[in-house]
Amino acid sequence: MTLRVALFGTGNVGRHALAGIIANPGLDLVGVRVSSDAKAGVDAATLAGLPDPSGVAATTDTAALLAAEPDCVVYCAMTDNRLFEAVQELAAILRAGVDVVACAPVFFQYPYGVLPDDLLRPIEEAAAAGGATLWVNGIDPGFANDLLPLALTGTCLSVEQVRCLEIVDYASYDNRAVMVDIMGFGRPLDETPMLLQPGVLSLAWGSVVRQLAAGIGVELDAVTETYERAPAPEPFDIATGHIAAGSAAALRFEVRGMAGDRVVTVLEHVTRLRRDLCPEWPQPTHPEGCYQVRITGEPSYALDLVASSRNGDHNYATLVGTAMRIVNAVPAVVAAGPGILTALDIPLITAPATR
Repeated sequence: MTLRVALFGTGNVGRHALAGIIANPGLDLVGVRVSSDAKAGVDAATLAGLPDPSGVAATTDTAALLAAEPDCVVYCAMTDNRLFEAVQELAAILRAGVDVVACAPVFFQYPYGVLPDDLLRPIEEAAAAGGATLWVNGIDPGFANDLLPLALTGTCLSVEQVRCLEIVDYASYDNRAVMVDIMGFGRPLDETPMLLQPGVLSLAWGSVVRQLAAGIGVELDAVTETYERAPAPEPFDIATGHIAAGSAAALRFEVRGMAGDRVVTVLEHVTRLRRDLCPEWPQPTHPEGCYQVRITGEPSYALDLVASSRNGDHNYATLVGTAMRIVNAVPAVVAAGPGILTALDIPLITAPATR
């Protein structure tokens, strides 16, 4: 059966998701929701960078998107700086009886014990009212720190700690709102950016450490966070602009799931804007970056995942991977019962044959 699918958001991830929907013979694109008037009326294929018209024009009207009667909405809107608005958008789609796969807000990957009631309850109530399903995933948070580590722990006699790392050069990541406003790169070190405000790291990635703990059957007593930053030794430029000497140019943080005084699950990010910065921090197995899973137990495991693409660098590759993780999940999510799905609920997702 062909499923009717609409896309919400055509930014860095959304344009790849759009191309994936169009290429998938089991999905029929019926609508595209954009946020700018400049994109309104533009053919979806043009927004996806494809040569052949799709016959579907973009709209800024959510009601028009839902009027196309999609079975599922692929939600790729920017949410980091508009969380409550994003929750309202998701709730409206779910209340209309339409399933959603999304790459954000990331805390819905596993919201239990993470979200305050004013963020979780509207989604749960809307899903119940509409009989609809929400699944949020991607690469990180996503398969690099849910599917991959849990697949490894499934072969263990015992597990002492699960550590998931992202070690990536972000210099080519072209999203100024994320890089500067949220992560604080290029800003003075005495300024605390949004991401590093108390509790924000645990809100964003607490879902990872809590879901991993649930997957291995451990009840956490607390989630803690720590970070350190390093300055640019001299001025240089990245995709989003100029990095002044002395401004933030590298960031390392951990979100830790604690059982008593024992660190059981860890999400660690090491983000550099230049490869030579902070050589004492964990290093990737590939010069541009990688994802790592480290299982301490019996047996122990070390897994390194390097993304690449014929069409771009490592950051381009992970954007495609994030998009396709959710697009390829559409059939499984549509087939599921209503509510919030997590990686503990959903079956194995594989890529379909493309057109």
